[in-house]
Amino acid sequence: MFIHLGGEKIIRASELVAIFDLSIEKSSKISKQFINFATKDKKVEVIGDEESKSLVVTQSKVYYSPISSMTLKKRAHQLLTN
Repeated sequence: MFIHLGGEKIIRASELVAIFDLSIEKSSKISKQFINFATKDKKVEVIGDEESKSLVVTQSKVYYSPISSMTLKKRAHQLLTN
């Protein structure tokens, strides 16, 4: 099963670790550190040219997605319950 993250980016549902609203990046010191480490390791990818609305954490990368975290969570939930 796959989840569409926006643009032309699709990931395997089994790779998904977490989906966060982008506001967590500003409100949490730990999440800022996590993103900084991922950026240094070149494991961050921005999807498309639109404004990012969510962070999607997978086993190998962190994606900035233009799709809201609620929409992505609904997609993931539908896949996992089917």
